[in-house]
Amino acid sequence: MTAGARPAGRPSDPAQHVSRRGLLAGVAVLPLAALLTGCGFRMRGAVQFPFRSIAVTGVPGVAAELRRALRGQGDLKVLANTDPVTEAEAVCELGDEARSSAILSTNSTGQARDLSITLQISYRLRTKDGRELIPKTPLTLSRDISYNENTVLAKEAEQNFLYRDMMQDMAQQLVRRLAAAKLPAAS
Repeated sequence: MTAGARPAGRPSDPAQHVSRRGLLAGVAVLPLAALLTGCGFRMRGAVQFPFRSIAVTGVPGVAAELRRALRGQGDLKVLANTDPVTEAEAVCELGDEARSSAILSTNSTGQARDLSITLQISYRLRTKDGRELIPKTPLTLSRDISYNENTVLAKEAEQNFLYRDMMQDMAQQLVRRLAAAKLPAAS
């Protein structure tokens, strides 16, 4: 073989080799893209509400998180907790917050090893004139946590962090549920 000769079957141009690799990668990705579009997958867009303004009343922690989450949803006007409720088209009433914990497992000496903490609230959505859009509905979230009697203060701080996380999660779930509400037909 001479000094400038290439073995048979190998591309002479490195750019040609890269373009084949890109073509093969594109062909491999094509079925995946077809599957995603065929199943109805799409990115979550801005939430559309059936009302233009809302007031949130009730449980202070969850209400503050819900107001914050609703303010980030485009052109929806969220009334402050000091504004009169009658100025809003819809009123979300939060109530009956309950926090609880239960032992999931114990060690050989009978001490708690795993806990389940639960946060439950109820919510209701109504128009300013009192027509019910969503009846009083409970919403419950729970998280599991390992427990160690030797690190009680750290585990207490972790529980408080998890309760805050559950409140944020509840607020996001409530945003989606409020957006799904249907206004009653005008009579």
